[in-house]
Amino acid sequence: MATVEGSLWLEYSFLKAIYLAAEVTMKFGAISNSWRNQLDDTSLGDLIARAQDQGARHVELRQTCLADGESGTGDDWRPNLETLAEVVVRFPSLSFDLAVALPCLTSDIDPKGGLFQSQLEAARLVGGDSPHLRTVDPATTDEPWEAPAAVSEEVRRIVPLVQEAARQGVTFSMENSGQPLRSMGLLVQEARSQMTDSAGQYLGLCPDPTNQLRRHPDSNPLDELAALPADFIKIVHFKQARDGVALESVEDGDLDCRAMVRILQGKAYDGAAIMEIPSSDGVFDNLAASFAYLEG
Repeated sequence: MATVEGSLWLEYSFLKAIYLAAEVTMKFGAISNSWRNQLDDTSLGDLIARAQDQGARHVELRQTCLADGESGTGDDWRPNLETLAEVVVRFPSLSFDLAVALPCLTSDIDPKGGLFQSQLEAARLVGGDSPHLRTVDPATTDEPWEAPAAVSEEVRRIVPLVQEAARQGVTFSMENSGQPLRSMGLLVQEARSQMTDSAGQYLGLCPDPTNQLRRHPDSNPLDELAALPADFIKIVHFKQARDGVALESVEDGDLDCRAMVRILQGKAYDGAAIMEIPSSDGVFDNLAASFAYLEG
């Protein structure tokens, strides 16, 4: 016969499971540049399988770390669509996005050109019903953008790209590699103001608060993340540093990553949350530890 204590414990465990399922709605995932050390002797598909075994539900396929899934560099980069299709078909329970280095804020990119069209095509292939092209401009800027006039050239450059992406049904997001989140939010706001509402919804951000701390150590990226409109956030990156030095997993450090989770939950964010951890021999243990830390 079941004891009262036993029944209460079962009820507590059941309610806790429901609570955790409600709280952790975002899809924790991995990024392929975390596997640079392994790509020379292990296929991309097998590395994705190892990430899935550790609990990843999403994988960001990063240009330069796709093995046989790409060729060329710079403007000559092209995806190998057949190889990428084989990878995606192998993992029907995972979702994917394509991440590229695209100097879209500092250079004029032809929206109809071969490079951008190939990126959109690959994003549609790997993204299925929710294609997503995550970009980062590797060039740096000197000062944070604080007023609309400061982003006029950047807006002029990205609006045609977003309009083309929207025409093909592809979300276009930008990582804050050098600018603070408030400045990137200003850029999205100004760019959306020059597009139709339907096209503008395809433009958003990939917030990475740790990136901001490295470039702007006196800022408060979590406050700026909290201030972003929810629909600006298309995908997020988690990483950690201590005293500015990158750590191999997401844990305690310069940024309160658990507070970041709470902020995203408060916005009902249910998209991908990527662990952008450094490549190392123990990267998959570090990935599992990162998931466990944030879930804790």
